[in-house]
Order: sequence, then structure tokens, then C-alpha cells
Amino acid sequence: MVKPVIFTDKLTRRFGDFIAVDELSFSVDKGEIFGFLGANGAGKTTAIRMLTGLLTPSTGAASVAGFDLYTESEKVKRNIGYMSQRFSLYDDLTVKENIRFFAGIYGLTDTAIREKSAKLLETLDLQHAANTLLRSLPLGWKQKLAFSVAILHEPKIVFLDEPTGGVDPITRRRFWDMIYEASEKGVTVFVTTHYMDEAEYCDRISIMVDGRVAALDTPEALKRQHGVESMNEVFINLARHDKTF
Repeated sequence: MVKPVIFTDKLTRRFGDFIAVDELSFSVDKGEIFGFLGANGAGKTTAIRMLTGLLTPSTGAASVAGFDLYTESEKVKRNIGYMSQRFSLYDDLTVKENIRFFAGIYGLTDTAIREKSAKLLETLDLQHAANTLLRSLPLGWKQKLAFSVAILHEPKIVFLDEPTGGVDPITRRRFWDMIYEASEKGVTVFVTTHYMDEAEYCDRISIMVDGRVAALDTPEALKRQHGVESMNEVFINLARHDKTF
């Protein structure tokens, strides 16, 4: 039996008397595009911090990329990729310097860095901008570069935290084409988004309410369950019961 790439069982995080994440239980398979949704304050950020090894859970069990969150958090970090809305790149470095810097952090050898850098620049058609400061690039190009850098070391999982915020619909759609390509190569994609049309692109979706998973299924199944035609309506139905919304 193939083990899930992400597994949680009653994963909980408390801050004093406040329960930010309450008995989170789900699994994500290899190559799956898993949408992680919820209103602001629902517990998404805390959950992601635990899953990426940045925050120790209070109770429960979990493994990411085959490593235990409690005892192997450093191995978790080395086997995942991460991209946030702020891109996690440096505006005062050139495109090429950003690639080399993060490739080095991920532990790639000098030879691998040279080879992967050249291939990445060619794939993104950025050879002409290799020595250009990142701040000079359009937002869409920054996104594509940040995502490509996040999977440069061929991680089992890439966490995308609202990666398409602030860009136009066409650029968002092209970014999702890159997500599909990564998924087809076996990379598991764990993505948060506030765009409900993007939720439709995911294989499965989890929606958090008050720190708990209030819904977990495919987009089509969730729409049928709620008797609505869009994920936006599903989200609104569930968020109405969220005291933080």
C-alpha cells in the first residue's frame, strides 16, 4: 500500500487556552493538488506552519514526505518546497543570483546548480534577464520564477500559500498550468487560495472553519452536497458558521 505524502491524525495546536487548529485529520497522495481553504483566522496559517516543520504541534500525529513532524522536522524542511504570496525571493538580487542562492540553501551541488539554473532560465525564457534585478521583472514573471525555484530541488511536496494574489486572471491561469505540470511529474501540491475559481482546479479541497476541517472532498462532490453551482457558494455556506468570519 502506497503511503500518503501528507498524513495528519487529530493534529492540534494550542496557544494557551486558544485552540488554533483543532484535531486536523486528512491525508494527501503523491501528485495530488490539494486545496486548503478557510476564512482569515480559520487556522490555515498555523496548520501550514506545522506541516512545514516551523511549528511543533501540541498533540496529534502527522508525517510529511514520510518524516515525523515531531522528531524529523529538519528532514521535512529539506524535502519540501515553499512559496508564499510574497514570493520568498530577493528583489535586490538578480534572477540568476536568486536561483543560485536558493539552490544552495536546498543543498544542491555546484554542478547541479549550474545545470539546473541554465535549464530553468531556458524553460522560463529568461536568459535575457538572467542578470536583471528581480525588482525589475513584471509580477507574473516573479511568480513563475518563485514557483520554479521552490521545486528546483525536486521536492516531494510544494506548499503554495496564496501564490496568485494580486495578479490578473490570465497570469493566474498560466501559473496553474505550471502547477498541473508539476503534479503530472509526481509533485504533491498543497495550495491555499482566496480565489474560489482556483479551488475548482484542485483534485480535492479541505475547508477549515473555527480551526476544524468542516468539509473535505472533490469540488464537484462538495457542490453536490451543498446543492450549489460554485465553490464560492460552498465556501459562503460554511463560512457563515465561522465565528471568525
